[in-house]
Amino acid sequence: MDSILVRGGQPLNGEIPIAGAKNACLTLMPATLLSEEPLTLTNAPRLSDIATMSELLRSLGAEATAMQDGKVLALSSHNLSSQHADYDIVRKMRASILVLGPLLARFGQAEVSLPGGCAIGARPVDLHLKALEAMGAKLDLRDGYVHATAPQGLRGAQFRFAFASVGATENALMAATLAKGTTVLENAAREPEIVDLARCLRAMGAQIDGEGTSTITIEGVDRLGGATHRVVTDRIELGTYMLAPAITGGEVECLGGSMELVGAFAEKLHDAGIEISETKRGLKVARKNGRVNAVDVATEPFPGFPTDLQAQMMALLCTADGTSVLEEKIFENRFMHAPELMRMGADIDVSGGTATVTGVERLKGAPVMATDLRASVSLILAGLAAEGETVVSRVYHLDRGYEHVETKLSACGAQIERIAA
Repeated sequence: MDSILVRGGQPLNGEIPIAGAKNACLTLMPATLLSEEPLTLTNAPRLSDIATMSELLRSLGAEATAMQDGKVLALSSHNLSSQHADYDIVRKMRASILVLGPLLARFGQAEVSLPGGCAIGARPVDLHLKALEAMGAKLDLRDGYVHATAPQGLRGAQFRFAFASVGATENALMAATLAKGTTVLENAAREPEIVDLARCLRAMGAQIDGEGTSTITIEGVDRLGGATHRVVTDRIELGTYMLAPAITGGEVECLGGSMELVGAFAEKLHDAGIEISETKRGLKVARKNGRVNAVDVATEPFPGFPTDLQAQMMALLCTADGTSVLEEKIFENRFMHAPELMRMGADIDVSGGTATVTGVERLKGAPVMATDLRASVSLILAGLAAEGETVVSRVYHLDRGYEHVETKLSACGAQIERIAA
């Protein structure tokens, strides 16, 4: 199993290209199941999760081909042979549940295994199922599978999410495009990935209004066509690399970044004393004046502070001047990176969904273990700022969400390398 070796203490200077959004691409790919015509996605990230979703689509009989070094995905579902999403594939990745709505909407039936993914809490799929039930789906959960039928097709409905779930909004949105009549989704998620999905579906012929707000209205159509769509920039990768010069010092331009993707996060960096400026090519981030300021952070659904940047932000605050309080409001059990940061000399106290971080002048390199995707990159960031060597093990998590981390960081002066198992 590969590991990452980081030798800390080097300021970062240069530029980092930001990839297309993993979470957006994983949502866009199942949209191919809604149509017989081809769907082409450009600006696709080159990640193991994308390969897993491609494998899942191919298991259903779809075509999924990566071109141009993986940055273009050619998808087609003109000749599907199955509506059964098998456990052996679905268990690898939570986003696999997103094939449920499209399969049900187009074929009137689907069997999808309950999903896997990072171990960061229960993350139930009940909101996905309740939204589909509101549209007339008949659901039976047995033997670890969701058995769904809609022999007369789905029908439009008014449904209010108990929580603004991104995945449930995506599943319901896709399903509603082929439902009979009008669907109104209330308390819908507002993330950029939702907006990106709606734009792609609209290019395929869907009638959607209100994406980016808490109420989305979908007028069902008889069929969808093909489209070519560019995947939106990955705001989580963007935020992660914005933190790199913040934690090490120096100045890095994140190519393809925009403030509209990271508004609440950028505000916290500004409060911490980090300089952020918009350029013609993206965002320039710099730290030039000693230690950063302590700040308090509470994760919230978009447009609030993203839960997927909480671990990385904690790494920064471990070296801040003062005490910071981080409150995790989205997922339980998402402070598993804290004990690993403490191995590096961080002063962290975790109580339930709250972590109190008292900054230290310097972290020290240590062997640490990645517990999930975002935790893995938080430990790399900490290693960049630490004295001595840090070895991060179990980095297969990292490869699910970040492409070529070593290449991107070393191009800016980081001393980082992958150690093959």
